[in-house]
Amino acid sequence: MADAKTTPAPRPASAFDMDWARLEAGALLERLGSRLEGLSEAEAAAVRERHGFNQQSKPGQAAAAWQLLRKFFEPLVVVLLVISGFSWFYGEPTEAVLVFAMAVLSVVLSFVQEYRAGKEAEKLSEMVSTKATVLRGGKTKELPIRELVPGDIVDLYAGDMIPADLRLLSGKDLFINQSALTGESYPVEKEPGVAGPEPASPQALRAIALMGTSVVSGTAMAVVLATGPRTQFGAIAQRLTAAGRETTFDKGIRQFTWLMIRLMLILSASILGIQIFIRHASFSDALLFALSVAVGLTPEMLPMIVAVNLSKGSSAMAKHQVIVKRLASIQNFGAMDVLCTDKTGTLTMDRVVLEKHCDVVRQDSDAVLKLAFINSYFQTGLKNLLDRAILKHEAHRPATGVIKVDEIPFDFQRRIMSVVVDEGGKHTLIAKGAPEELFKRCTRYEVEDEVNEIDPLLLDTLKQEFNALSAQGYRVLALAYKHFEAAKAAYGKEDEAGLTLAGYVAFLDPPKPTTRKTIQLLEKLGIELKVLTGDNDLVTRKICSEVGLNVKGMVVGDQLEAMDDAALRELVRTTTVFARLSPLQKERVVHALHANGHTVGFLGDGINDAPALKAADIGISVNNAVDIAKESADLILLRKSLLVLREGVIEGRRTFANIIKYIRMGASSNFGNMFSMTGASLLIPFLPMQPIQILLNNFLYDLSQVGIPTDNVDPENLLTPRAWDIAGIQRYVVTIGPISSLFDFATFGILWWGFKGALNQPLFNTGWFMESLLTQTLVIFIIRTSKKPFIESMPSRFLMLTSGAILAFGLALPYSPLAATFKMVPPPAGFLLVLEGIIFCYLLLVQSVKSWVLKKLGGV
Repeated sequence: MADAKTTPAPRPASAFDMDWARLEAGALLERLGSRLEGLSEAEAAAVRERHGFNQQSKPGQAAAAWQLLRKFFEPLVVVLLVISGFSWFYGEPTEAVLVFAMAVLSVVLSFVQEYRAGKEAEKLSEMVSTKATVLRGGKTKELPIRELVPGDIVDLYAGDMIPADLRLLSGKDLFINQSALTGESYPVEKEPGVAGPEPASPQALRAIALMGTSVVSGTAMAVVLATGPRTQFGAIAQRLTAAGRETTFDKGIRQFTWLMIRLMLILSASILGIQIFIRHASFSDALLFALSVAVGLTPEMLPMIVAVNLSKGSSAMAKHQVIVKRLASIQNFGAMDVLCTDKTGTLTMDRVVLEKHCDVVRQDSDAVLKLAFINSYFQTGLKNLLDRAILKHEAHRPATGVIKVDEIPFDFQRRIMSVVVDEGGKHTLIAKGAPEELFKRCTRYEVEDEVNEIDPLLLDTLKQEFNALSAQGYRVLALAYKHFEAAKAAYGKEDEAGLTLAGYVAFLDPPKPTTRKTIQLLEKLGIELKVLTGDNDLVTRKICSEVGLNVKGMVVGDQLEAMDDAALRELVRTTTVFARLSPLQKERVVHALHANGHTVGFLGDGINDAPALKAADIGISVNNAVDIAKESADLILLRKSLLVLREGVIEGRRTFANIIKYIRMGASSNFGNMFSMTGASLLIPFLPMQPIQILLNNFLYDLSQVGIPTDNVDPENLLTPRAWDIAGIQRYVVTIGPISSLFDFATFGILWWGFKGALNQPLFNTGWFMESLLTQTLVIFIIRTSKKPFIESMPSRFLMLTSGAILAFGLALPYSPLAATFKMVPPPAGFLLVLEGIIFCYLLLVQSVKSWVLKKLGGV
């Protein structure tokens, strides 16, 4: 046994090295430092040290410390940290600590929620442990595929996953399903040998089997060429798990954040100028006041409110069998107005059923079913879905006197599979396969126990009968037979001639019973369903008609390929079904829908779906999908069903509605208060509210908002897609915000003249603090709904509890021992009565204006 230290190091292959397919087996093993009895454990360990484990790297899963640190660089948090630093520098440690606490609280709560959700998502990838049969030191072992290294010798059997990129050394009747990697519908035949001089893609090389594919039938022995990220699968994985496009949710948050920052800069700069040039305040006092105003306008709890809302939505969706991988995708789910989905397993049962067994004139025939059963029963290798559907008809199991003699395996040149059986001493070949291929080999046909010759005119008639079945959406196989007068020891492809056509078996993947109802429910939610499939257009059309999908137009991949992007954008407006699509064509359809302004969801489970999953606003996969599809997706369904999607969409809309509540309330109330602050700076010869009071006011108000994620959502807010509307938010701010200012100025006048606030600045500061905090906190219940609060729409108990606690604290603070810390004095009882009237009139006016805004100007 060679020493591990002297074993040549396999050459790394970041891209597939065509030399692997061209070298003779001996030279290849020598280059890999391997041999037919496999590597020793010591050799394998040494190779693994250089190449790592056979698993895909997962970009984007940053360390927890880095995830936390990155939160501190969000724009709103940076603003708060800068303000805290200035406050500390100018000798206001209390203000500095309070602002810093706001920033840290927002960051920590946001991080905890997102990190917890990320950990839950990671568990999905650990649900399946796949093993491979490996030769180590001449002994066969079952090892987890992550332990494979380049140079390992592996055995392959029907049903095995290909555990790495392999070169076949020997094999028999090996067929590989490459659909998860390439999207092609049928298995391809692989065999040992040396590739010719002409360049080819790795998938096309007959001696190469790639990671991510699987063995349909046959056996083989192969050597591992590349593992982990160096495989073709890994190369695609790395490309697809790179940073994706900015989602509608990310864009909306970013636009709102910068809107508030612009308002903050404008108002703060205005107040700074007023204090310095009109009020002749010192620069440090003016700056501290302006910075306090900036904090008052900053929705510092936005990251926390968003994270808590999304996390709560994630937990609720998990109860509906939807696992959220990326929290931001919840809002995208609610905003989705177009859902692109495949057909198999979504509209259909993903369970092939034998629907018809008929003769050449489409009359039911048990004799044809018996031929099909014998063929499927005696064939070797893994039974495909069609075979399993046939074998469910146990009544046609061959009698004990029927013995298999030989088999002519399927290949994709002939597209036929034949078995030869001995029944009562007579050999009969039974062929099953593509009708167009069997037509070429049939010279006769049988109908009603009579055998007749096939002439050219009759052949056209026979083809019409077959086409009639296909037009009904069936997957059709033909059956033919041939009796041999003299028995032979072995049979081959040349014996598949002079056959007698017996009839057809027709299959259908039946629609799910719930599909029709679910499509109607999605339509009621404002979601348009589009089918993107690689399957036959006739089959697809039939299924769509059976489930009640309104097929406005159908296009196949060849037609789509000839279109430029502008033409495709027009096409997707009116086309419902796209059939026979390649992976890149699916991605093009998604991009075209984006270009038309849609929020697009895509449901897929193969690696061929990964580009479209990544391109969509909301990528949806299932937990039994290939790993890269799950990695590219935003949501994982524990059950592949449109009904599950409906529940997730509703939860997404509920989550977004509560986020928008905070944004409406925070933006309008903060803007109104800071607008009042600007006006007061011009009219009043002293600070209308102390910086520490502004900060406390904002902090308490934000605490009252913690209950929003638990709040109830009006049912009508769940009926249509919910997307960001920054223009609508701006309209809301400039309409509702000034109402707050109107009552603020009324409070100023009452304090100034009614309670001699001109001579008592602490009383003036205290009175406005109380009016500002109470109106802001109570207006939550007006803005949270488009209906009449407490009459037509009830808030959650927790929201009432948090708001009530803040109201009680705000009323008690001026009378408490903490009053001096925050520069407050107890107001007279008469002011409390006036304050009650101000609050009542304010809420009544906001309710009236809110109703008008939502009806006339449009809400968000």
